[in-house]
Amino acid sequence: MKPSPSKRQPKRRPSRPWPFTIIVLTGSIAMGKSTATALLRRFKWPALDADAEVHRLYASGGAAVGPIAQAFGDSVIGPHGVDRPTLGRAVFGNPTALARLERITHPLLVQGRHRFLLQAALTRRRAVVLDVPLLFETMRYRTRDMVVVVSAPGFLQRQRAMARPGMTAERLKSILDRQTPDYLKRRQADLVVPSGMGKREALRRLLTLRKVGSSRFSRP
Repeated sequence: MKPSPSKRQPKRRPSRPWPFTIIVLTGSIAMGKSTATALLRRFKWPALDADAEVHRLYASGGAAVGPIAQAFGDSVIGPHGVDRPTLGRAVFGNPTALARLERITHPLLVQGRHRFLLQAALTRRRAVVLDVPLLFETMRYRTRDMVVVVSAPGFLQRQRAMARPGMTAERLKSILDRQTPDYLKRRQADLVVPSGMGKREALRRLLTLRKVGSSRFSRP
């Protein structure tokens, strides 16, 4: 059973150490978060792409490769690092294995995020973008000024997801069952960006975000 929506709502901290606007980008699987992150880079804001970070950790020589090999065996390691489809099959339908994987990757992602924020502070940035896919599911990251939810119609989400290597209908259902429904995420968003209406419309919405980021949330 999923937690009630009231338990899912991340609370904002009244104060935090970072001297810039923190915009958190989130959304369910295959909603277009990476595209929105790329569009936000046009504003010259540093943006941390969660999926790109995972790829870096899983690549040959990445910090997650050794611990994952130790936890799941050498069969999940290929010539270029972690074999994500093989690893996905190893944890699919196995909550214990999935929790073990999260215990490996989550601390590494937190470290990478902290380095990213520290660099933004050192270079005196006014705003940064953090891609936090499971913001509402885990409530692990609460320090932020604004939440942007990327959304798309269900049929388009399914079409995109099923085009991914190794994706099956059963696996997609399992992923969606663990994620907060899109309509609940949209209710709690400061801004909703539709990714199913073309990049021009998505950029138009994000331009509104730029105006907000430079006034309401910016600091001297």
